[in-house]
Amino acid sequence: MLSAKENGQWKSYSTQEIAQNVNELSAGLLSLGLSANDFTPEGSDKIAIISANRPEWLIADMAAQQLGIIWVPVYPTTNPLELTFILKDASVQYMFASSKDLYDKVMSIKDEVACLKEVYTFDKIEGAKHWSELKSKDSNKLAEVEAIKKAIPVDQVTTFIYTSGTTGTPKGVMLTHRNIYFNLQMGKESFPFPDAPTQKVLSFLPLNHIFEKVASYIYMFSGMSIYYAENLETIADNLREIKPDGFSTVPRLLEKVFEKIMLKGEELTGIKRKLFFWAVELAEQYDNQNHGSWWYQQKLKIANKLIFSKWREALGGNVKFIVTGGAACQVKLLRIFNAAQIPVYEGYGPTENSPIISINFRTPGGTKYGTVGHVIKGVELKLEADGEICVAGPSVMLGYYKRPDLTAETIIDGWLHTGDIGTLEDGKYLKITDRKKELFKTSGGKYVAPQPIENKMKESPFIEQIVLIGDNKKFVSALIVPGFSKLKDWAKQHGIEYTSNEEIIKNTMVVNMIGDIVDQYNQLFNQVEQVKRFTLIPREFTIDKGEMTPKLSIRRKVILSNFEKEIEIMYAS
Repeated sequence: MLSAKENGQWKSYSTQEIAQNVNELSAGLLSLGLSANDFTPEGSDKIAIISANRPEWLIADMAAQQLGIIWVPVYPTTNPLELTFILKDASVQYMFASSKDLYDKVMSIKDEVACLKEVYTFDKIEGAKHWSELKSKDSNKLAEVEAIKKAIPVDQVTTFIYTSGTTGTPKGVMLTHRNIYFNLQMGKESFPFPDAPTQKVLSFLPLNHIFEKVASYIYMFSGMSIYYAENLETIADNLREIKPDGFSTVPRLLEKVFEKIMLKGEELTGIKRKLFFWAVELAEQYDNQNHGSWWYQQKLKIANKLIFSKWREALGGNVKFIVTGGAACQVKLLRIFNAAQIPVYEGYGPTENSPIISINFRTPGGTKYGTVGHVIKGVELKLEADGEICVAGPSVMLGYYKRPDLTAETIIDGWLHTGDIGTLEDGKYLKITDRKKELFKTSGGKYVAPQPIENKMKESPFIEQIVLIGDNKKFVSALIVPGFSKLKDWAKQHGIEYTSNEEIIKNTMVVNMIGDIVDQYNQLFNQVEQVKRFTLIPREFTIDKGEMTPKLSIRRKVILSNFEKEIEIMYAS
């Protein structure tokens, strides 16, 4: 059922072992006096977790849920201030921490959180209580667990998921058992896994995010085996080791995979290099709804045999599906990966909808690149006059914990207002065009949607990350993080010494070259949307500096604040 590396070796747990661990941990939690109490969000006890993905994560999650305890997952990257806020806001009494560094992080703020009684660890750490100490084989307690399980109302809150999103203080999304169960069942029906009992998946997106958590439940309900990557750096090795049938990811990680593949291609010489770039160019033209001419199909077969077969091997040689969500995926990447017989399906949904709203289906005609696919069964969709996507149905959250004001703004007459702007293509494929709150208006009164422009410009290998600026400004500008690996090769070819990122971005030839790329893409957009000035940044935007969310989405407000001086210079004259 679940597998993870322990001391360098894969250790697997059967369904029976997981069930036993879950029930014994529930019995232990019961011995601590924890329970659902009056089944209200305020009255139920809370347990938090700060941990990398591993079997113990889901064991503890299910152990808490079947007692009606509210589960409060926290991203491992959460800073101490946010961690303190979440634990206090949710009145967390007990907590699980996976490793020494995360245990130390919790202990550094424990004295500030009066409600937090004890922290248990998954790794054995000197001076800390190990989670196995909690497990109980007491038959009376185990019988009590069975009775409590059956008494929990399906509309009881099961988890608070704190989302900081791209702005503001974290807010606790209250999801009920019905919300999550309905979403996973409808997700599974809409995107089924017929060969599931023989299939394996690799899990590496944080389980703290509802996307990976519900994906895990879908895998489990389908009978698939889940393997946990050791960390983000070992994903490539773990893919080759376990040869998974699929995994879920975010576009940023797919972009990084593609960048590495392209860098390998750059190292080739002669006929091998020509073949590589011929195959990529061919793949860029791929359209699943229009298979092209017989001659195109033959060329694609050759490309798959000679070039793309090696890409598939690098992913374990067995990938039948990749589901991506959390942010917009470049259409170019979708075309290339699917042409290479690495099927990528883009989906969409916020935490507030538990989360799936739509996904590109695996059925014939079920996928259209550039869209987030069909709305799944059981979710009702409407588009407001301004294009805002609104949904209703059993997977819409109960609300934000202790924030009735925000809840009232977000759920109106039963409709969840997502804050995303979209359209329906061909009357059935949902397309996200922008974030309502990220639309900005220039000082000339013209609205600009930054995301489509940013995603298009990121198709250039020389543009790693880009953030558009222009709210109340006289023109649109951009902060650009170059693709430094690609830039190093380019500098070498042009006889430019590469001493550091800081120095290379000041080089006139480099600035002009990237300026030419920006000008080329500008031609695809209206005059008011075109990037008139840009500044090159010497490093990537990071989670540590608060510039990206843990699911690798851009936090515009933080970036604008962190690079205030650079922005001022662009508008100075």
